[in-house]
Amino acid sequence: RACNPPVGNLATGRTPVTLTTCGQNSTELYCSYADQHLLHHTSQGCGQPRCTKCNANQPDNSHLPADMTDDFFANPLSWWQSAQGVHREEIRLDFETEFYLTHVIAVFKSPRPAAMVLERSQDYGQTWRPYKYFSVNCTATFGLQDDLIEDGSMCTSRYSDAMPCTRGEVIYRALSPANKIEDPYSPEAQDLLKLTNLRLLLLKRQECPCHGSGLVEKPQRFAHYAIYDLIIRGSCFCNGHAEECELANRTGIMENMVHGKCVCRHNTAGDHCEKCAPLYNDQPWKPGDGKTGAPNECRKCRCHNHAESCHFDLSVWLASGKRSGGVCDNCKHNTEGHRCQRCRPGYYRDRGKPMSSAEVCKPCACQPVGSANVTFSSSWRCHPRTGFCYCKPGVAGPNCDRCLVGYWGFGEHGCRPCDCARDCDQHTGRCFHSEPFFNIPIGGQIPDLVQTPTNESEEEWKWNDHEQGFSALRHPEKCVCKEKVLGSVTDFCQMKYAYVIKARILSAHDKGTHAEVVVKVKKVLKSGNVKIARSNRSIYPESWTNRGCTCPILNPGTDYLIAGQEDSRTGKLLVNMNSLVKPWKAYLGKQVSDILRTGCK
Repeated sequence: RACNPPVGNLATGRTPVTLTTCGQNSTELYCSYADQHLLHHTSQGCGQPRCTKCNANQPDNSHLPADMTDDFFANPLSWWQSAQGVHREEIRLDFETEFYLTHVIAVFKSPRPAAMVLERSQDYGQTWRPYKYFSVNCTATFGLQDDLIEDGSMCTSRYSDAMPCTRGEVIYRALSPANKIEDPYSPEAQDLLKLTNLRLLLLKRQECPCHGSGLVEKPQRFAHYAIYDLIIRGSCFCNGHAEECELANRTGIMENMVHGKCVCRHNTAGDHCEKCAPLYNDQPWKPGDGKTGAPNECRKCRCHNHAESCHFDLSVWLASGKRSGGVCDNCKHNTEGHRCQRCRPGYYRDRGKPMSSAEVCKPCACQPVGSANVTFSSSWRCHPRTGFCYCKPGVAGPNCDRCLVGYWGFGEHGCRPCDCARDCDQHTGRCFHSEPFFNIPIGGQIPDLVQTPTNESEEEWKWNDHEQGFSALRHPEKCVCKEKVLGSVTDFCQMKYAYVIKARILSAHDKGTHAEVVVKVKKVLKSGNVKIARSNRSIYPESWTNRGCTCPILNPGTDYLIAGQEDSRTGKLLVNMNSLVKPWKAYLGKQVSDILRTGCK
């Protein structure tokens, strides 16, 4: 929910600044009437004035600005008093940060001014705007109509009567029937309620009606302003994201003092909770909604534990359909991207670790002689998803550290093809299997050609140490697979394929216990329980031979029509000898689409 800090007296613990103070330079003699409520505009009941001295440097005789904002319960008879004879006086209270104002009460010891202005600043005193004008005659003094006559006017005569001569009050309410606000955190509310400074301009003194013709004392001894209490009710300003505040930019502390630094909630930060916390900028910051109570919390960016902060990017937000606009800052652990979701150049994703692991990106281990400098991206050293290095012509192995079968002479320019029907020595190029030579004399009979036994062993066709890569992918001419053909509509439908896709083969991995082929899905003709998106994903061949061949044959860089089964429990797409795997042709895709649409019911 939206939060509201408690309201208190903003003046508590803060000292106003005034233009003058009585007895600043020397002792002054002044007079005032007794502290009692006067009910009639007659001299009867006024009593005799009381005269005494004021000296700002004598604690018992001083009346300093701080006396206006002290505890009025503990010190009910303390007050501030101006120098004698001044007409224009200013009382200013400067805050260390922004606050919200609710109302102001000034309790005068002297008669209330005949003209006065209450002003506020929202920029630490650079500019000022009026809250309210006070005058015995609004039209004559300020050219404004009296709000007793015209509701909502900026001026009032309600608090400008000379009576009572002491303890007369001036009250201003920021929220009144004329200033109706539904949401206290809206821009309109902030314009009205937020302030950094408050100032009272006392523009015209007026005498107490008790002054009669029989007055013994000199009139100038009554010519001053004096205020018992200045009470400024308000709260710290937190945009609806905090309900308590702490000390801000000050060393002193006083009981019941209203502090200005918000203790932010809703994943917000700043002195006024005016921004999102460093890792919570996935959507635009908003104030709490004071009308509906919605907290409008800041949402965490998806940085997979690889960043300590993020920033909001409007273009990313709009491109996502206003769902996510966070961009992670300074991705760690060799990651990069808006969400630190991929490995930076020179590293590849370790599929055995979660994306949030600090060790998810492993350095490429490419053999510098056998790996190619020119790749799909000039900054890649190996494939960022598989870790496969990009090899020079004739070079094989995930790290490009040996020649392909049928090649030799590993070096700066890759490997050269063997000049043999079969494999050759990778260092010398000498053929392993020479063809039999028949020495047939002229006129002789050609002997019966028997099948010459080969020395081919199973080990010869295996990758050492379960290295990634398949003969069917590297050199398919060595592999023979019996593949499924596209038969009749009935045959196709009877197979009850769970998925049918058009996909490009990107790379393959030998996991020891199973094979995994990374494809880019380009079109989804049919899907089952496993959701298939047009993006990169893995498919899992269930058949591969002891020659290291995947069956059906899947050549990298080639588009295929693939129809197969799925394992809904693990979410895997399967390929086996019952799958339909054909190089993609447009007519083939149309034929299968028609079968799926009309034939298989």
